[in-house]
Amino acid sequence: MSARVRRSWQRRGAPAWLLWPLSVLYGALVAVRRALYHHGVLRGERLPVPVIVVGNVVAGGAGKTPVTLALLAHLQRQGWHPAVISRGYGRRTTDGRAVRPDSGAREVGDEPLLIARRGGVPVFVDRDRARAGRALLAAHPEVDIVVCDDGLQHLALARDLELCVFNEQGVGNGWLLPAGPLREPWPRAVDAVLYQGDAPRAGAAPTFALTRALADEALDATGQTTPLTALGAAPLVALAGTARPEEFFAMLRARGLHPAREVALPDHYDFDGWKRPPDKRERIICTEKDAVKLWPRHPDVLAVALQVRIAPAFYRWLDTRLASLSSTSAGEPHGPETA
Repeated sequence: MSARVRRSWQRRGAPAWLLWPLSVLYGALVAVRRALYHHGVLRGERLPVPVIVVGNVVAGGAGKTPVTLALLAHLQRQGWHPAVISRGYGRRTTDGRAVRPDSGAREVGDEPLLIARRGGVPVFVDRDRARAGRALLAAHPEVDIVVCDDGLQHLALARDLELCVFNEQGVGNGWLLPAGPLREPWPRAVDAVLYQGDAPRAGAAPTFALTRALADEALDATGQTTPLTALGAAPLVALAGTARPEEFFAMLRARGLHPAREVALPDHYDFDGWKRPPDKRERIICTEKDAVKLWPRHPDVLAVALQVRIAPAFYRWLDTRLASLSSTSAGEPHGPETA
């Protein structure tokens, strides 16, 4: 997705108005689909453990994966045994499968692989998230809560809590695809909103601020770390195959790093056609999502983790909601058919 398209989605200019009729048609299809679930014509499958969906309503990425990792860490601290299911966007396989730390990104997707390595929890991928959940629970009966990375619009999976993530661009011009960035009308019913920048209109849902920052150290494939402060004088080439590569470059500059070149690549780029710069003195620095694909061939590439800090009030709210779910586990789910 080009930066030009994302910029056009921030205002209701001529390109947006030209595409507006298509967005009306798209909105009608979204409304019909949600109505089918709401009235029980289509039903979401419920797993036997609580399900938390971490998603967004904006195309082009909103930073869901770092939020998922922060959520997993909190759940583990609270004594839960969490696991993750995902579609595995960008992989070349179509079956459902377990994601292991030594899996290849082409087979399982870069974000699920990153979660498996950083989160240290079971991860399964499948286009059908409910099927992924069934397979995961059969393989890991100790799991007592499932986090769905992405999937806010995957209504075939019932969920107990929906968390909607926004970056600083919010809802853009407020229009649906393709005239704007929205996958579905906003605001819509969710359980909580996590946002960076200005708080979006969220209806009755509580909102919690978050901040993103780069870690203080970069690491290579062996786990050896290098402080970012030690890289200031090194000749660097920065790579980012993410939805918003310019944000990664800006965060590097904010930490005092000024790469000689900044290479923006498509989101989920597989690096098949990428050639390493011939100058051996240049060090390559990239996002963690890119590193899981580069490290098998270039283990010296440096990756910098993106860390998320969420308002403490969010975790208090989450613990209260999960305690409520545990005490009423036989009750009706909050899933998409009732949202």
